Amino acid sequence: MFISNAYAQAAGGGAGDGLVGLLPIVLMFVLLYFMMIRPQMKRQKEHKAMVEALKSGDEVVSAGGILGRIAKVSDSYVIVEVADNTQITVQRGAVQTLLPKGTLKGAVKED
Repeated sequence: MFISNAYAQAAGGGAGDGLVGLLPIVLMFVLLYFMMIRPQMKRQKEHKAMVEALKSGDEVVSAGGILGRIAKVSDSYVIVEVADNTQITVQRGAVQTLLPKGTLKGAVKED
């Protein structure tokens, strides 16, 4: 009376059930690709093109936050002039941002 009868369920091990179970995992990988991996690859490609296009006279910011004007460009290094008669050598990959012309004049205020 108080205990209901137990009935066996039909075996449901079809191929469609396995695909439905994998669908959330596949969707997560697709979402991960479009939200994280693809934008990162695009940024890397843009940075590489910017580093290859560096030339003398460009105003740049290094990865360490140093602002300066490029005095000389070689294959692996860039010589950046940070002040009058003060130059530092920086790896090309360490150049973070290419600034618009004339930015350094506004960044440093003279007394």
